[in-house]
Amino acid sequence: MSLASLPKAELHLHIEGTLEPELAFELAARNGVDLPFADTEALRKAYLFEDLQSFLDLYYGLMAVLRTEEDFEQLADAYLGRAAEQGVRHAEIFFDPQAHTARGVPIGTVVEGLSAALSKSVERHGVSTRLIMCFLRDQSAESAMQTLESAKPYLDRIVGVGLDSAEVGNPASKFREVYEAAGALGLRKVAHAGEEGDPSYVWEALDVLGVERIDHGLRCVEDPALVERLVRDRVPLTLCPLSNVRLRAIDVLEDHPLPRMMDAGLLCTVNSDDPSYFGGYVGDTFHAVHEALALDHERLRELARNSFVASFLDDDEELRSRYLAEVDAFAFDD
Repeated sequence: MSLASLPKAELHLHIEGTLEPELAFELAARNGVDLPFADTEALRKAYLFEDLQSFLDLYYGLMAVLRTEEDFEQLADAYLGRAAEQGVRHAEIFFDPQAHTARGVPIGTVVEGLSAALSKSVERHGVSTRLIMCFLRDQSAESAMQTLESAKPYLDRIVGVGLDSAEVGNPASKFREVYEAAGALGLRKVAHAGEEGDPSYVWEALDVLGVERIDHGLRCVEDPALVERLVRDRVPLTLCPLSNVRLRAIDVLEDHPLPRMMDAGLLCTVNSDDPSYFGGYVGDTFHAVHEALALDHERLRELARNSFVASFLDDDEELRSRYLAEVDAFAFDD
C-alpha cells in the first residue's frame, strides 16, 4: 500500500492553519470580509516566511474570515476529509480561542462549530478526534485565565490545554497558574517549546507546567541532559519537519535531526502543524521525511506507532490497540 495510507495519528495540528486560500476567499465573500489579496494565487505567494513572526502576522490576519459556527464547522470538516485521505485515523486538534474572542467571536461559536464537525468525523471520515484549547503565549497570563474560565461550559468537548504563538520572550513560567487550574479541572497538558526557543523553554514546560507532551521540541538536541530526561520519562515530541523548514528553524529538510533524535531513543512523532501554510498535510510530511532523510519503512512504522502511543486515547485503550494493530499489519509497497 502507498505510504500515504499508513495509519497514523496527528497530534500537532492547528485547525486555523488548515485554512486553504480557496476556503478563505469563500468565507470572505460569505461574511463580507475584504482580503488584501487579488486572488488565491496572490495569497499563496504570500506563504513565504522569514521566521515565525512573519507567519503569525498572516495567520492571524486571515482568521478574520472565520465568523460563524458554520465557518468553523466547514473549516474542520475540510481538514478531516484531507487528513483521512492521508492515512489519519485519529486527530488531536488545537484551536486558539483568544484569536477569535479578540475579534468579537464568542468562544461558544468556535467550540460549537468545531464540535459539529468533530462529532460526525468517525461516521463521515473514519477519524476519531480530540480537541485541545491553546493559550497564546504572547498574550497575558490574565487573558489565558479568563479564557480557561470562559471555556468551562464546553469542557465536555475539550480534552486538554496547550500553549502556542511567539515563543521567545514568553517562557512557560508565565502560565504556571493557569496550567495548575487546568490540571485541577482534569485537562491534559501540552505546550509548544524548543521551536525557536532554546532548551530552557522545554525544561520549563516540563518542570513548571507539568506537560505530558512537548510540541516541537526540536532544539532539545542541544542539551544532552534534556534528551536524557525526555528519553527516561518517555515524553513524546510532536515534531513538524515541514514547518521547521518553512519557518527557517532549519535550512533544508535533509538537515533535520529527526533520525538522530530517533536513534537517541526519543519518542518522536511527525505532524503537519499548519499544513495550508507549510506545504503539506501529514501524509505529505511522512513522504517528505522518507525521501529527504532516507527513513526506511520500519522507521516510518515506528513514527506511526509512536503517534498512537503518544495520543490521548487513555479513555479508549481498545481503540488505541486497534489502531496500533493496523500499523503493525500495514504492508508497504516495495
